Amino acid sequence: MGDTAPRQSSGLGATWKQFSWVLLTVQYTTLALLLHYSRVMPPTSGKRYITSTAVFFNEVVKLGISLTMALYEVSRSAPPTVPATSLLSSVASAVFSGDSWKLVIPACLYTLANSLQYIALSNLQAATFQATYQLKMIVSAIFGLLLLKRSVSPRKWGLLLLLLVGVCLVQMPDGSSDVVSLGDEAAQHAFPRSFEEWKAAKSHHGGLHKRSATYEGIEEDLQTAHPRMNGAIGLLATVGASVASGLAGIYFEKVLKDSAKMTSLWIRNVQLAVYSIFPALFIGVIFLDGERISSNGVFAGYNWTVWSSIVVQAIVGITTSFCIRYAHRDMRNVATATSIIFTTLGSSLFFDLELSSTFLVGTFGVLVATYLCEDTGSGYGQGKRHSVSRPPPLEIDRYEKDAKSDTASPASPEPKEFSIKLPTTPFLNDSGVSTSRPTSPGYAGVSSSRTVSSGSYFDKH
Repeated sequence: MGDTAPRQSSGLGATWKQFSWVLLTVQYTTLALLLHYSRVMPPTSGKRYITSTAVFFNEVVKLGISLTMALYEVSRSAPPTVPATSLLSSVASAVFSGDSWKLVIPACLYTLANSLQYIALSNLQAATFQATYQLKMIVSAIFGLLLLKRSVSPRKWGLLLLLLVGVCLVQMPDGSSDVVSLGDEAAQHAFPRSFEEWKAAKSHHGGLHKRSATYEGIEEDLQTAHPRMNGAIGLLATVGASVASGLAGIYFEKVLKDSAKMTSLWIRNVQLAVYSIFPALFIGVIFLDGERISSNGVFAGYNWTVWSSIVVQAIVGITTSFCIRYAHRDMRNVATATSIIFTTLGSSLFFDLELSSTFLVGTFGVLVATYLCEDTGSGYGQGKRHSVSRPPPLEIDRYEKDAKSDTASPASPEPKEFSIKLPTTPFLNDSGVSTSRPTSPGYAGVSSSRTVSSGSYFDKH
C-alpha cells in the first residue's frame, strides 16, 4: 500500500508527458494567431482595445480559475460540514504564508512579458514572433547556469548558436518594409473625377469620423483603421519578452526546488496571479494608460476575439506552471517546434505572410535547434519523477571466510537490536569466558559458556 502513491505520481507524470506537448502546441499556436489578429482586425466601434486592460483582465481570469481549483482541492480533504468561510481562510493562509513572497519577482516578470507580447504581436507577424520568441531558450540556459547551477554541454551551446543564427535570418528584411508613411499612403489615392467615383468613395467612409478642417486626429484615425507594423519595435519587444519570460521561468523553478514543503500548484498559481494584479493595475492601467481609459472607457474596442485571447493567455500561463513541475523539457521543445510550423502555415493562410528564402532557412534553423535542444539537467518535476520511478537498489551479500572451512559463505545477518555478539578471535577458541552481567528484563537468559564446537555464545536452532 505504501507504493501506491509513488506509482500514481509516476503514472500522472507519464500521462502528462504524453498529453502535454499536444496541449501546449494547440495553446501556443492559438495564442499567437489570435493575439495577432486582435491587434490588426477592424476596430470595434472605431476604437481599438487598450493592451494594459487586457493584461489586467488576463491576471483576473487566471486568479479566478486558480482560486476555484484551489478551493475545490481543499474541500476534497475537508469534512462536508466545513463552511465556505473556513475553506477561504485555509486557502488565504496557504497563499500568504511560507515563501510566497518569493513569487513577487516572477509575477512581475510574467506581467512584463505579457505586456511586451501585445506590443510585439502588434508589429510582427505571428510566425516571425514565434520564431524570435525562442530566444528565451538562450536566456533560460544562461540563468539556469547561474541560478540552478546547471551544466550546459558544448552540444547545447552549439544548438543555441544555431538558434541565434536562425532568428537573425528570420528578422532579416527581404526588401519590403512593413512601415508605410502617410505620404506614401496618400500618394496611392486619386481625386474622384465622376459621380460613380464619388459614390464609390462615399460607400467607404463608414470608418471615418467628423472632424474640423484641420489635420488634428487624422493620423490617429488612420492608425486605428489601418495599423502599421514596425519591425524594429516588434523585435525589441520580442527580445524583452523573451528575457522576462525566461528569467521568470527559471526563478519560479528555483522557488519550487528550494521550497521546504510541497505546495499545491493551484496555490502557487493563486500567488502568482495575486502578485501580478498589482503591477498590471497600478502601473499599466492607472499610471500608463489612465488618461486614455478615462476618455474611452475600460472596455472600449472589446469583442469576442479580445476576450478569447485573454482567456487563452490565462490558460497558457497556468499550463506552463504545471509543465515546469510535471512535463519534461524535451516535450515542451517538441510542442514549441510544432507550434512554429502551424503558426507559419496559419500566418501564410490568414495573414498573407510572404515566405521568403531567408525566412524559411531561418525558421528551419530555429526548428532544428528547438527540437534537439533538450535539457539534461533535472528540473523540479524531473527530479521528483526520477526519484519515484527508480527501482530499488540491488543488495549484494558480503562474503566472509568461514573459520572452519576455506570456502566463502554469505555473511550472517545483522544482529537484532538487543543481540550481543562478541568478536571471535583465535585467542579465545579453547578458553572459557564467564560474565556476571545480569540478564535483560523480558529476555531469556543466555548461558555464559559457549560451546567449543560452534565457537559462539548463542545456541544454534
